[in-house]
Amino acid sequence: MIQTVLATLYQVFVPISIPVIVGILLKRYQKLDTKPLLTLALYFLSPALIFETLTKAEISLNDVSQTLLFCIFNFIVLWAAAVAVSKILGLSAPQLAGLTLVSTLTNSVNYGLPLVLLAFGQLGLDKASVYVIIQMILVNTVGIYLAARSQFAMKDAFKSVFRLPSIYAAAAAVLVRMLDFPIPATVDKGIAMVSGAYSPIVLCVLGAQMISVQGGELLRNVQKAFWAGIGIRLLLSPLLAAIILLALRIQGTLFAVLLILASMPAAVNAVILAEKFDASPNFVSKCILWTTLASFLLLPVLIVLVK
Repeated sequence: MIQTVLATLYQVFVPISIPVIVGILLKRYQKLDTKPLLTLALYFLSPALIFETLTKAEISLNDVSQTLLFCIFNFIVLWAAAVAVSKILGLSAPQLAGLTLVSTLTNSVNYGLPLVLLAFGQLGLDKASVYVIIQMILVNTVGIYLAARSQFAMKDAFKSVFRLPSIYAAAAAVLVRMLDFPIPATVDKGIAMVSGAYSPIVLCVLGAQMISVQGGELLRNVQKAFWAGIGIRLLLSPLLAAIILLALRIQGTLFAVLLILASMPAAVNAVILAEKFDASPNFVSKCILWTTLASFLLLPVLIVLVK
């Protein structure tokens, strides 16, 4: 078991760690500005990856429907868990909002997609692409609304979805498949070249973001929220995801991919939303840092188990 985990750590996480370490070093010594890279990834690289993957993906309608059901149930259960834990611990409204962000928003795009590709190959990436699109819609609508419903109208949340280029890339890919439209070889090669740049760029950004996250001391009354966030994201979320997957009778590669993606560390974007909506950003940023660091130890074990 230990030997298998170490082999997974070497084969999967060593390649991932190289661009992450480069991002950390560039941020530390060259003051790397990640905003242009995030814009590049959001508006160019990610849509290319989604389009290329969905046009060639070996996925069935059953895969799509099962992934949709899992995403919805998993989101609801994690939100309910955050609310329940918040009431038990007597957390304030901003702390509940922050705990909701940490519990429901995972780094499935910047970290999850490259990880799935390395761990499960192209078939795993095919399955993951559907999850990512659904997750983008949920996070940018229901997720933001639940975290900041006093400051954010639901209609504005739905409008924000249509600002995501990957949504249009996914729609275009579905249209291409439905019409059986042939993509010229030169265009296809260009899209593949762009999508190939996605993983190293976003992992470099992840490293730079990790070193930017503040991990200072928390007030005593905020520490409860921090440990609740760590517990839900690292321990409870994989357990709940496994239960939901078993209840939905999802098996094989799809089971493994969805479980890994649902067990990813808290998304870096969560702290941006926490700051915007005053959702206790200090404890949210610390949760992001520590869940990301812990994931390099926990995810190899999880990958070995699901394989």
